[in-house]
Amino acid sequence: MLDLYQRIWTVTGRSQILLIVLSILIAGLAALPLKLQKEIINGLAGTMQRHTLILLCVGYLGVLLLRNALKFVLQYKSAMLSEGVIRRIRTRIYQDKAEERDRGTVVTMIASEAEEVGRFAGSAMASPLLQLGTLVSVVAYIAASQPVLGAFMVAIVVPQALIAVGVQQRINDRVAQRVKVMRRATGRISAEDIESAGQAVLNDFDEIYEARRHIFIFKFSSKLAMNALAALGAAGILVLGGLLVISGRTDVGRGGSTVGAVPHFRAVACLSRLLPRSQCRADKYELLLAARSYDAA
Repeated sequence: MLDLYQRIWTVTGRSQILLIVLSILIAGLAALPLKLQKEIINGLAGTMQRHTLILLCVGYLGVLLLRNALKFVLQYKSAMLSEGVIRRIRTRIYQDKAEERDRGTVVTMIASEAEEVGRFAGSAMASPLLQLGTLVSVVAYIAASQPVLGAFMVAIVVPQALIAVGVQQRINDRVAQRVKVMRRATGRISAEDIESAGQAVLNDFDEIYEARRHIFIFKFSSKLAMNALAALGAAGILVLGGLLVISGRTDVGRGGSTVGAVPHFRAVACLSRLLPRSQCRADKYELLLAARSYDAA
């Protein structure tokens, strides 16, 4: 997997710097709306002046708009970077002695495998940084306000990460199996006429079906478990935050900002899947190298 990241940096290093900067800016702004929410709610419970309320609300709106604008730029730049890498990989596969390989394998690699690996290049560094930065920003803010809630959020993250990493290796094995069998089937169809390929190709299709069935079982069961943990985390935050407000150990503003942190459990689930997904793309990258013996850089 490290080799894949090295190749990505070699080919797209300058573009990745811009994506990294954008990710840091977006993540750094994640906790600011929570801070402004706290100030607004506490002010309404006290003696806040109208002009102060308006300024805080305008600031809150401005932060959200700025963050969404930066996300738009990040998503667009990342998508175009991915498309550029996909085009580069396809071109290299096509030009790299394609006539020496069976056409079915080359078509499969150009049509689907190159796209998956190339699409990953645009988000390989920015997405982990954005998700991790957002999580750190929010958890740090919550922990600074209420250490108990911060510890609870961390306790929800760890099991999600363990589930994702444990299950994904099985998925990766099935993905590698499916890719190899698909290449074999398309190679047979291209090398022979359909009638002579016969039962062997049909058996390959059955094997692909079974591989996909196992992928779906592992994928959706792990997703169910992680979503359940995220729901538990959201409910726990609401209960703990509410109890702290009722007991007088925190103010209403901090309680409100805690509620505002609940949607970030979605980012926790995304983060827990980033490393396994990276490994999956790295496995496909290794399959491309093994099949083509071509240098992506």
